Amino acid sequence: MLTTNQNRFNALLIPTLSILLGFIFGALLMLLFGYNPIDAYQAMLMGVFNSPYFMGEAMRQATVLTFTGLGFAIAFKAGFFNIGIAGQLLAGWVAAIWVALSFPDLPRIILLTLSIGAAIIAGAVWAGIAGALRAYFGTSEVIVTIMLNYTALHLTNYIIRNVLTTGNTTDRVSDNASLSVGWLTDLTQGSRINMGLFIAIIVVILYWVFMTQMTAGFEVRAVGLNPDASTYAGMSAERNIILSMLISGGLAGLGGAVHGLGTFGNLFTQSGLPSLGFNGIAVALLGLGNPIGIFFSSILFGVLDVGAGFMPNRAGVPDEMADIVIAAIIFFVGANYIIRVALDKMQSNKTAEKGGE
Repeated sequence: MLTTNQNRFNALLIPTLSILLGFIFGALLMLLFGYNPIDAYQAMLMGVFNSPYFMGEAMRQATVLTFTGLGFAIAFKAGFFNIGIAGQLLAGWVAAIWVALSFPDLPRIILLTLSIGAAIIAGAVWAGIAGALRAYFGTSEVIVTIMLNYTALHLTNYIIRNVLTTGNTTDRVSDNASLSVGWLTDLTQGSRINMGLFIAIIVVILYWVFMTQMTAGFEVRAVGLNPDASTYAGMSAERNIILSMLISGGLAGLGGAVHGLGTFGNLFTQSGLPSLGFNGIAVALLGLGNPIGIFFSSILFGVLDVGAGFMPNRAGVPDEMADIVIAAIIFFVGANYIIRVALDKMQSNKTAEKGGE
């Protein structure tokens, strides 16, 4: 039997090994195509960490990834694969900008509260559709959320061109609706990092409290582990399915609000679904559903994404290689069963050796 400390160590070791294996796989691939992986990784990492601006940009991206990662994680804990995070982020982005443009002169605290609240509600409702269909009709949430992703994409573009403006880009929101913070922008030499970072930290703490200290969080986890046993124990599987999807969508919608009000300050037509939604799924998997792990995984993905831009110019390596590294990390996270088996085997061998002495 593994002790509690050993379980915690293994829980930390598995994502760490996944990251290392991802980088090793990327390095081998670069060598295969004649590139220098040391130069590539040095360009990627130093390009970010040596510049306050690009470090701020990485943290700005990590902020949104934290919301989308937490959104996916809570649905996953309840036993569902919410592939619709990208569409729910879009729903939140549209709602936040729409409210902000409708009432530009409201006091900042009121306008921000209304805009962010509208984004959370929009994301929750969009995810709630899939939750209700799964709870009462047994519909696959994967299929429904994929369909809702593209519905959200085309509905967003329609609203932009026919409701909010006649072009492809809306007006910028007023300063009263902006999440930008002057001292934070100055500290990072003009990056778009904003107060969403502090909101993300607060949400990480609240997520941990909800999932570990509250009865509702326990029921969500219980339904995810065994819905039949949970129902037998008096828990409502339907209620918890819908609750988890509402919270999941609300968190993704909050990410959309931060993306819209903090990063861009407006809304523009989308040629495809935001990658931040799908990357949030990878972040949640790498963080193993732990809110702290998700936060630090978001930072890693932010650094990888922003740092990828330095690889072509400084190391002559296509920036697609960074995407391959991310994909490899996700693969090894998904294949963590293999890593777990290896760790358990090593532990069993050590125990057997001690027992034979």
